[in-house]
Amino acid sequence: MRLRAELSLANVVVIGAQWGDEGKGKITDLLSRSADVVVRYQGGVNAGHTIVVDDKVLKLHLIPSGILYPETICLIGSGTVVDPKVMLSELDMLIENGIDISGLQLASNAHVTMPYHRLLDQAMEQRRGDQRIGTTGRGIGPTYADKAQRNGIRIIDLLDEHRLRERLSAPLSEKNELLEKIYGVSALNPEEVIDEYLCYGKRLAPHVVECSRAIHQAARNKKNILFEGAQGTLLDLDHGTYPFVTSSNPVSGGACIGAGVGPTLIDRVIGVAKAYSTRVGEGPFPTELKGPLNDQLCDRGGEFGTTTGRRRRCGWFDGVIGRYAVEVNGLDCLAITKLDVLDELDEIKVCIAYELDGKRIEYFPSSAEEFARCKPIFKTLPGWECSTANCRQLKELPSTAMNYLRFLAELMEVPIAIVSLGASRDQTIVVEDPIHGPKRALLNS
Repeated sequence: MRLRAELSLANVVVIGAQWGDEGKGKITDLLSRSADVVVRYQGGVNAGHTIVVDDKVLKLHLIPSGILYPETICLIGSGTVVDPKVMLSELDMLIENGIDISGLQLASNAHVTMPYHRLLDQAMEQRRGDQRIGTTGRGIGPTYADKAQRNGIRIIDLLDEHRLRERLSAPLSEKNELLEKIYGVSALNPEEVIDEYLCYGKRLAPHVVECSRAIHQAARNKKNILFEGAQGTLLDLDHGTYPFVTSSNPVSGGACIGAGVGPTLIDRVIGVAKAYSTRVGEGPFPTELKGPLNDQLCDRGGEFGTTTGRRRRCGWFDGVIGRYAVEVNGLDCLAITKLDVLDELDEIKVCIAYELDGKRIEYFPSSAEEFARCKPIFKTLPGWECSTANCRQLKELPSTAMNYLRFLAELMEVPIAIVSLGASRDQTIVVEDPIHGPKRALLNS
């Protein structure tokens, strides 16, 4: 059943306001109930959403979580890079769980992750040694690199054998030479690759559409469109903690490019942030915790990557990068997730500024070297030391938990519209209509 009266949507972008893994899947799932179209606009199988439905744990990497609603169209946009093998395995998993996939659409001009992309990703990361970036090894960076070099394979190429052979001839020859001579990896058999990917094309063909046309047709028909980003703001290729970033633009502006729409089509931007911070892989992390407290947050929060299974690094909430995410995304409101993970703590710290080379700064430095030297300046707040997992309204939260949320809203200068208190769909407090509700009515004072 749709919840239009409860969650009137319009055209909305949902982004991660930290380093990814903020719980966007659950928030997107919540908002998808009132969406007509959900568009994934960037990233690839390096992303992961975990959705819990009726005690079933569904892990999705490419397919938007809106697929769980039969009336919702789910479109994988042209800004994504698609590994057909992974996508088809997700489709099979959904079918096995009795989920209707007829609403899934795939952009014809989305680029394809080929087997040589995965091999090169892994080989390059291994060669970097101590300077490794911490990629997932899924071939995302090399796929985007080929796209930028105009040497990529697109979904539409998988639908025609002659075109695929023609398009694949030069890059496969070049990549085989790289694999063998530079990285010492066995070359790929061209015929085997062509046969495999033509088979993928046949299975995907019923879902292939012209991306921009499909979205604009929905807009003309006054449909509610939800744009879903992967990863998070601090992993943005241009605006994140470079070089420890992803290969695309998770920020809200990336929705326009990755979906093929103009900015005037976007009505609101919602940011998702954990009540603390995590990041996976390498790179600076000023509020990172070590020892038992890190382990406690990791274990209570289930902080293991959906895609890689890697243990995430945990730390206190960082208000400096939070304010930065508000600015670069133009956030209208926030969804705070995993508040319940802090339930057992007697005190909670929030980073309100950094100390850089002896000076206090309140901005995110663009230099990775400077960011690595930043020391957090904390504000300590009292914890609530009781369970919030069963709270369904704000008035049921402990007063200290409410004060913590108010502090975050004031620090980031943006209202909080949604509070998540666990993995299940029902463990959510919707403070106010996160799209059209007046900001003064939200949790911001």
